[in-house]
Amino acid sequence: MMIARLADLADPAATPRLVLKVGSALLFGAGGAPDRGWLEMLVAEIAAARARGQEVIVVSSGAIALGAARLNLPKGGRASLADAQAAAAVGQIALAGLWSDLLARHGIIAAQLLLTLDDLDERRRYLNAAATLGRLLKGGAVPVINENDSVATEEIRFGDNDRLAARVAQAAGAAAVVLLSDVDGLYDRAPAEPGAQLLPRVEGVTDAVHAMASTASGSGLGSGGMTSKLQAAEIATRAGITLAIVNGTADRPLARATGEEIGTLFLPTRRDRGRKAWLGGRQRLRGALVVDGGCARALARGGSLLASGIVAVDGTFRRGDPVAVRDEQGRPLAQGLVEYDGEEVARISGRRSEEQAALLGYAPRAAVIHRNHLVLL
Repeated sequence: MMIARLADLADPAATPRLVLKVGSALLFGAGGAPDRGWLEMLVAEIAAARARGQEVIVVSSGAIALGAARLNLPKGGRASLADAQAAAAVGQIALAGLWSDLLARHGIIAAQLLLTLDDLDERRRYLNAAATLGRLLKGGAVPVINENDSVATEEIRFGDNDRLAARVAQAAGAAAVVLLSDVDGLYDRAPAEPGAQLLPRVEGVTDAVHAMASTASGSGLGSGGMTSKLQAAEIATRAGITLAIVNGTADRPLARATGEEIGTLFLPTRRDRGRKAWLGGRQRLRGALVVDGGCARALARGGSLLASGIVAVDGTFRRGDPVAVRDEQGRPLAQGLVEYDGEEVARISGRRSEEQAALLGYAPRAAVIHRNHLVLL
């Protein structure tokens, strides 16, 4: 059964496994303390979903904010990387304890997973995370996941939990992701503007859809915004996962969204699975290959990336590294695992296969990026 509307998110047949992302702005009240009343209602909704046969994974922000309050750090713990890491180290304990306590009141075991970008970008670690999630769900636990901000640096950060939620959904094989926001969903312009219209369904995150988004995070506590949510939608929908943006500020936000059909539903554009889904969701790329129009058309038809179509090479990378593929206007076309070191790609760029052996000193491989290791964006 396919997810066609928001009500299907509460149907175990359509959504047997759900990832729920909760941001810092929703977790904390005006005084900076956790909003336990709201959180208790949300946990009751999680318990209700489990009672009707759904498995739930929670991606929860809030560790830095909790730790900053306890350590009395300025700017919510985000004045420096050292402050953020220290705040997270303190706040992770408090955040896990909060979820564990509230879930235990419904007889549910909570499990904590702290992930960095590398945990889901490196294939072996991604598979390990997937196996752990599967075993926890089979055992009846609710995994509560957050970015491991106590060790993450700018180079190994997701930067927001929206994209983390989409990647977790891939690893867990979830049917849907729900991002709880402070607005009802995606509007065709800034929600405060006269005439702004809520979009109930989106099929394909196009440039026009991106143009509707704002990067602002109204509370100052969070790190995302509508732009990060659209990036999460792209990751999810390419892997056949539905993503919903709904208003989390209401009482019982899941019931409101599914019962009253208020929110924006992003429907899958295709159904990449396994290795392709993992590759399409990778965020940290080692370089980029710029291709001509003929190569771009060949890729769109399902071809491999050949050296003859490459017009420029950016970055430093080694064989097996993930790289971006762009057209001559800079638009992203694909990403994949490259078969050559960057210097070798530069040497054979624009050259036909019969010329490459002399340039490389050995017989060339079938492609610079084989179609089996290439994902269109």
